[in-house]
Amino acid sequence: MKKNLAKTYDPKDFEDRIYKMWEESGSFRADVDKSKKPFTIVMPPPNITGQLHMGHALDQTLQDVLTRWKRMQGYSALWLPGSDHASIATEVKVVNKLREEEHKEKEDIGREEFLKRAWAWKEEYGGRITKQCRKLGDSCDWSRERFTMDEGCSKAVRTMFVNLYKKGLIYKGNRLVNWCPSCGTSISDAEVEHVDEDGYYWYFRYPSAEENGPDIVVATSRPETMFGDVAIAVSGKDERYKDVIGHKVVLPLVGREIPVIADPYPDPEKGTGAVKITPAHDPNDFEVGQRHNLEIIECLNDDATMTEACGEYAGMDRYECRKKWVEALDEAGYLVKKEKMVIPVGQCYRCHTNIEPMLSDQWFVKMEDLAKPAIAAAESGALKFVPDRFVKIYQHWLSDIRDWCISRQLWWGHRIPAWYCEDCGETIVEMDDPTVCPKCGSHHLHQDEDVLDTWFSSALWPFSTLGWPEDTEELKYFYPTDVLVTGYDIIFFWVVRMVFSGCEAMKEPPFKYVYIHGLVRDAEGRKMSKSLGNGIDPLEEIDKYGADALRFMLTTGITPGNDMRYKTDKILNARNFANKLWNASRFVIMNIEDEDGNFLETADGAGMGFDGADDFSGIALKPEDKWIISRINDAVKYVTDEMEKFDLALAGQRAYDLIWNEFCDWYVEIVKKRLWGEDEEDKKVARFTLIFAMKNMLELLHPFMPFITEEIWSFLPHADEETAGKKNGYLINASWPVYSEARNFSDDEKVLKMAMDAVTTVRNIRSEADAAPSRKLTLAVLTDGEDRERFQAGERYIKDLANVTDIAYISDNSEAPEDSMSKVMPGAQIFIPMNELVDFEEELARLNKEKARLESEVQRAEKKLSNEKFVSKAPENVVQAERDKKVRYEEMLQATVEQIAQLSGKAEN
Repeated sequence: MKKNLAKTYDPKDFEDRIYKMWEESGSFRADVDKSKKPFTIVMPPPNITGQLHMGHALDQTLQDVLTRWKRMQGYSALWLPGSDHASIATEVKVVNKLREEEHKEKEDIGREEFLKRAWAWKEEYGGRITKQCRKLGDSCDWSRERFTMDEGCSKAVRTMFVNLYKKGLIYKGNRLVNWCPSCGTSISDAEVEHVDEDGYYWYFRYPSAEENGPDIVVATSRPETMFGDVAIAVSGKDERYKDVIGHKVVLPLVGREIPVIADPYPDPEKGTGAVKITPAHDPNDFEVGQRHNLEIIECLNDDATMTEACGEYAGMDRYECRKKWVEALDEAGYLVKKEKMVIPVGQCYRCHTNIEPMLSDQWFVKMEDLAKPAIAAAESGALKFVPDRFVKIYQHWLSDIRDWCISRQLWWGHRIPAWYCEDCGETIVEMDDPTVCPKCGSHHLHQDEDVLDTWFSSALWPFSTLGWPEDTEELKYFYPTDVLVTGYDIIFFWVVRMVFSGCEAMKEPPFKYVYIHGLVRDAEGRKMSKSLGNGIDPLEEIDKYGADALRFMLTTGITPGNDMRYKTDKILNARNFANKLWNASRFVIMNIEDEDGNFLETADGAGMGFDGADDFSGIALKPEDKWIISRINDAVKYVTDEMEKFDLALAGQRAYDLIWNEFCDWYVEIVKKRLWGEDEEDKKVARFTLIFAMKNMLELLHPFMPFITEEIWSFLPHADEETAGKKNGYLINASWPVYSEARNFSDDEKVLKMAMDAVTTVRNIRSEADAAPSRKLTLAVLTDGEDRERFQAGERYIKDLANVTDIAYISDNSEAPEDSMSKVMPGAQIFIPMNELVDFEEELARLNKEKARLESEVQRAEKKLSNEKFVSKAPENVVQAERDKKVRYEEMLQATVEQIAQLSGKAEN
């Protein structure tokens, strides 16, 4: 028989044990159950290369709070976990391991052997982050755990690729792409981070190709790309250049003649109004080049070194070339000037290398037709954003979307399911690997070397994980999912792609709500990063404070769409809250059990304090019992309403206020006297109410702080009807409390509210008068009507909790004690005689002692300031500080003398 919780709250004693108990009992499992409504969240799959960071902790805690809440509401709540193969990040890890351990490159061992190493790496390290998720308390259905490259997800990827290809929505083309020289692959627009760097605009003179013709000055921040210049563009409306359009200039030092063309792209207000056109290395220039059928000259290699087109600079790093090329142009007299500027540059989101726009044969998804239903879903309300301001960002991005480059020059990932006939050049894309060319019958086929963008498989996650392309029972029951919880930083990476993929494959959006949260920043508001060294390891915080404290701090510290600052005092407050709950629970358990650990009888006759009770007619509840039941009822409604609105912070804070401010600070203090009294029947009522309150509060708090609530729950008695039809008697499977009009006791709430305000007012007067809590007081209370009735009804609480012996009621200020302290509270004004608050003789003795000390300080300061050596030789700020001290001591002395004069008269009376 359990007797009580441990004396000291230590989450290490039970968190791992409880998680194991939940997992082994099947408490996380969600089944297709037509008698229940489904609730589904798919976990944004963390990379297999990753470790749990504070962003994961926030994201997953929010998802777990929602899942636990819906599970308790009776839904078949599926939180589907999994991990992402992370093409670039994982390949980098395996390549580095190969270099360090075997001193080899991936090309040395070949693709097949490299993939074996990658799968081995995944098996060894890939499950690390999902193990860490368990420390946080994630109640995922681990029996359904998926991986973006598992057999089912891989089939879904191939199906989607083949379907889009056959509809003409996937194509291969030679286009300008974002190229990361470090990762050695193309990346999509969404994977480019835009940052500002200090740099220069160099103004170069392009001489006319004609004798006595006008030169043109052009500004550029990337002079190394001049080797790829094929034209100078100006606006046809720019009067400065109307006579040079159609003529030619000479590319400095290179000597190649290039035309001056008119195009809408140049802005006459920017720079010189003339723009160099380099179609191979700038997206805008590429478009200009297409319009004018210009030549394309590539001057950068894939590794960001210069090509053979750059002459003596060939093979040189792009930035080294920039330096030497500018020097050469300057020496030759072509550099007109340079301006220091802040230059916007694109960087790879993985390695933060500056990307280069490069021409390359790549695979693309046509986005125009796919974007339309995704935009319509938001416009119709089929897809909602929380907060709704993010819908504009979503719509803007989709309305201006370019075709998505989906091929990556890597080996780890979903290899593009396209084969090429070596004899006739036919491209073959089918569900099954081809062995013969359907066009010419050749068997000489080879597969495309590239893999798909990781986000291509992630985009299918909400339905591929449920069995698509098969029409499974899980897919029919759990899709569409209910809510996607994600940070605002990956709206473009992932959210947009999931929506248009879901609309294409399933003909409806993959979720009903997108709940957007912000980032967890450090205490100074900076983004956590390795470079700043300001990251906070959630596992270390769990080790120090417990998972519940971390979860509660994160959940109550953030509002939808906004960032939060991680501060140690916040997690300490959450830890203190857990400790407060622990100690209050110990008090309750101690008073509902006998010495042998057997539960004592309660007023319902069962000793259970059933938390679903609505009929209190046979129980002699006292006003304080009705008050706490009513306050819990109010909290149930408020918390549920806020959860429905995804405002988890307000919901969690209300549960906190109920437990700390109302139950612990008031009800427990009031009920102690009854529990330790002689009235056995009333003790049963008190025990009933304590158990009822504890159960409801634990149920409300459980989604936020699951470990401590489950541990406390196991020490409480439970009626059969509470656990009927449940998997077990665990709190995780208990029913969410429901608001009931039968639990509203508004009159008793008003009485207790009046009494509590009075107690607080008396305590404040004591504090201001510096009166000890042990001093017994009498009150004169100015109040009338219903307020007086409530005050009178609550007298026993006021007397017990404020150490008051007598309360007199007055109708006018003239009836108040002459020499008293008073304070106004809602519905009343309280007066307390000064002689009850202050021992005049004791206070006079203290003030006279203080007077003597201050006189001494004034004399010391006067002596120091009358010393001419001190005044003339000491620094001015030191002398001034001494003068300020003297003035301050004189003011304090004057105030003390006045207090002595006032009290002397009162002491004589």
